[in-house]
Amino acid sequence: MTTPSSMQAIIASQPGGPEVLSLAERPIPEPGPGEVLLRVRAAGVNRPDIMQRQGLAKPAAGVTDVLGLEVCGEVAACGPGLPPQAPGLEPGARVMALLPGGGYAPWCIARVEHCLPVPPQLGDAEAAALPEGLFTVWHNLFELGALKMGEAVLIHGAAGGIGTLAIRMACAAGARVIATAGRKERLVALREMGALEAICYRDTDFVAACRSLTEGRGVDVVLDVVGGDYVRRNLDALAFGGRHLSLSFLQGSQVSIELLTLMQKQLSLHASTMRPQPDSEKARMARAIACHVLPLVADGKVRPRLHAALPLAQAAEAHRLLESGEVFGKLVLLPEQAGRPT
Repeated sequence: MTTPSSMQAIIASQPGGPEVLSLAERPIPEPGPGEVLLRVRAAGVNRPDIMQRQGLAKPAAGVTDVLGLEVCGEVAACGPGLPPQAPGLEPGARVMALLPGGGYAPWCIARVEHCLPVPPQLGDAEAAALPEGLFTVWHNLFELGALKMGEAVLIHGAAGGIGTLAIRMACAAGARVIATAGRKERLVALREMGALEAICYRDTDFVAACRSLTEGRGVDVVLDVVGGDYVRRNLDALAFGGRHLSLSFLQGSQVSIELLTLMQKQLSLHASTMRPQPDSEKARMARAIACHVLPLVADGKVRPRLHAALPLAQAAEAHRLLESGEVFGKLVLLPEQAGRPT
């Protein structure tokens, strides 16, 4: 078989809707120092991909225009300075990796320190659905939010990829989870994942529910993806010393809060997004995740919930699904593989 020099990858031809996503020819990238070339087996689909497609978030200087922030892949080649038999990165090894971009393709580059070994119990699609969520949930719930065993956490957007993973990670840590979702038919499944209670926010006051479920005390942590007016209501739902974590703002980034509430209840507000984090911070998180979370993945206590796996060429359909609210868990893309570069 002839070694390929190029590949078909997904880019956004211009800012816009899902229809602007298209296959484009790109050279197969070459790994630099501290990097590996991965033969992509599956790639996760995330809301930051949608923001990039819309022109609201751009890759950093020097990063490929190919979309995709997480993959499961097979090590194909190592960059200069990396031993060819580096532990866990030998040719053919399966890894899952957090990327600055480039995952919607048959081949991609990953930083060595941002790769995690794939437990053998996980399939390729499951592994590709994990990195962005593992890093995001670990950093927010357990580092910024300092969630502890026995504490109560309110997780909004619980039926999404981040939310479903957050439920399982919080439960594995011994926390009590209250989850919200927009569809009643999903509530039973959320409880089966471990949530103490699952609430349909369309017909239930989640602030009152949080107080009722905690004997009036309130929750210790809120993981929010909604923003807007939800922030004020989240603060009402928090207990004394509670921590509020903002991951996104589906209802707007402009919020109005009462500082007196923060002061009297000694609340703290945190916000983060993963993509702009320095490589050194992502490497530090990867080491912590490998130590504290991967054993839970290996024994089945923490797993992603897969909604569907689509061919790479159907990336536009994946984006339509994610924006429609129809997705329960994660979507992944499966590239058609070409020959292996040498």
